[in-house]
Amino acid sequence: MADAQTPFQLLLEIEQRCRLLAAGLPSQQVAVQTWSGIGFRMGERLFVAPMGEVGEVLHEPRFTLLPGVKGWVKGVANVRGRLLPVMDLCGFFGQELSPLRKQRRVLVVDHQEVFAGLTVDEVFGMQHFPVDSFSEQVPPLESAIVPFIHGVFQREQPWLVFSPHALAQHPGFLDVAV
Repeated sequence: MADAQTPFQLLLEIEQRCRLLAAGLPSQQVAVQTWSGIGFRMGERLFVAPMGEVGEVLHEPRFTLLPGVKGWVKGVANVRGRLLPVMDLCGFFGQELSPLRKQRRVLVVDHQEVFAGLTVDEVFGMQHFPVDSFSEQVPPLESAIVPFIHGVFQREQPWLVFSPHALAQHPGFLDVAV
């Protein structure tokens, strides 16, 4: 009669066979840490806003013009029963919005007591960047935009890290009256 194997010996034999068959499988590669944000365009520049700083992205809503406000304040829109001031982010920085209205989007910022929509030329959705591609060395920029830029991620083009929360706290952004 053949030698009877104990259950433990049987498990060891199965493990050895599995290891022999698994030898050709690729090993798991090192996971790359990534940073995620909402990508958008103003003019020719690419920006990315941290995920937690953009509440939602909307198509440009219908809005009512407001008298006595600066030119970059587009108006106020009713978004699901809540009044949303709509601001032209390009206009705030002294640039012009793209004439292509279909691509424009509104980034909604709801920070502390500021609830506002920031109209941008185009939104690219979620963007993921390897953490090691981040640099605090930003390319030369207009002085008006510098306080809101917190670094840059490098790809084919630089993606400037833009903080809507910093904008929402800036006195110049809060002063909309003419």
